[in-house]
Amino acid sequence: MHIHILGICGTFMGSLAVLAKELGHHVTGSDANVYPPMSTQLQAQGIELTQGYDPAQLDPAPDLVVIGNALSRGNPAVEYVLNKGLPYVSGPQWLADHVLQGRWVLAVAGTHGKTTTSSMLAWVLEHAGMAPGFLIGGVPQNFAVSARLGDTPFFVVEADEYDSAFFDKRSKFVHYRPRTAILNNLEFDHADIFPDLPSIERQFHHLVRTIPSEGLVIHPTTEPALQRVIEMGCWTPVQTTGEGGQWQARLLSADGSRFEVLFDGTVQGTVEWDMTGQHNVANALATLAAARHVGVVPSMAIEGLSAFKSVKRRMEKVAEVNGITLYDDFAHHPTAIATTLDGLRKRIGDAPLIAVIEPRSNSMKLGAHRDGLPGSVVQADHVVWYAPANLGWDLAATVASSPVSTQVCDSLEAIIADVKTHVKPGAHVVIMSNGGFGGLHGKLADALR
Repeated sequence: MHIHILGICGTFMGSLAVLAKELGHHVTGSDANVYPPMSTQLQAQGIELTQGYDPAQLDPAPDLVVIGNALSRGNPAVEYVLNKGLPYVSGPQWLADHVLQGRWVLAVAGTHGKTTTSSMLAWVLEHAGMAPGFLIGGVPQNFAVSARLGDTPFFVVEADEYDSAFFDKRSKFVHYRPRTAILNNLEFDHADIFPDLPSIERQFHHLVRTIPSEGLVIHPTTEPALQRVIEMGCWTPVQTTGEGGQWQARLLSADGSRFEVLFDGTVQGTVEWDMTGQHNVANALATLAAARHVGVVPSMAIEGLSAFKSVKRRMEKVAEVNGITLYDDFAHHPTAIATTLDGLRKRIGDAPLIAVIEPRSNSMKLGAHRDGLPGSVVQADHVVWYAPANLGWDLAATVASSPVSTQVCDSLEAIIADVKTHVKPGAHVVIMSNGGFGGLHGKLADALR
């Protein structure tokens, strides 16, 4: 079967392409911008990519078109599909119909930490010999691919609350029907499709409604929005993590790189790993609870976490130049920026820390999170903000109140020049964006050489 994927370089759709190919289909795809890490992963899999949405790519007609949620009416390829009556489906629906049927689905949902937590969970199950399938919105370094079918009943999926397609406005995760569900946290996000937090809570409630009474819901005790979701109705046993929860962590190092795990007050073991930050400790507790639900004893799961190598673009060290360390991080929300910088600060102590931030997510572009930005960077010594001409709101005015040394730039050249004036050997530079940032990582490394 020839499957053509529109919007193939998104992390979800790119992963879907890998699974479709593994199922034996002939897979092609296109995207407005073809960029790593998905483009390189897809090319390595022998999947043919087309830049742009010229309808010519759909002639001869594929057997099925999978349409990504980034595409809308008016897109030339979408209009061609509709006018010619070609069979089409959303990505989440295809995944549910062709991959998840009859499997024990472990879903990881929440505003932050989905990619990292689903990577942890897939790796812990792998370490325990359970060879799970998975689909993750990033590339876990323990696997080097973002998706695989697996040949056991277990399948780990990063469960996103974003809508499914222009013709299906339900959250992706309502298609997945998990038996084990992690709800990591819940804040307002995706301002381009959700008017407010209660509308997102309603979608999470729809997810909870699909979880069987023999399943398990895992959530932290510290999230009022998730508490409201559970109170809307839950027919499934619940386990809690964090302060006052059944699963707790006792930090043995301030940066979260060593901690003791307790379940129902009993010590289960100690995690020692390369990760930092309180957010990753929380992700680990949820992972341990989910793994236990499918039969992995905590001691074995803790052993797996200690060998976990993180995810590409999650505080990934990309270069070390003349004593200066450069990191690539996906942070796309003030909370994610704050927790990431806090974890790094606790690891590096008083070393100089520079953050370079592109407000690139749809919510950021709409200015939905702007009030949280000035306070999100307090752990940095200097922050460079990227304000492209098309941003649509005054970033400079927003961050003027930041207590940290601040520079707003409108070009990559200006960013590089500013970093060069502030950086010195021993410094750590974190580049934060949920896109390719125009190849800034490589350009900055070259400039520092």
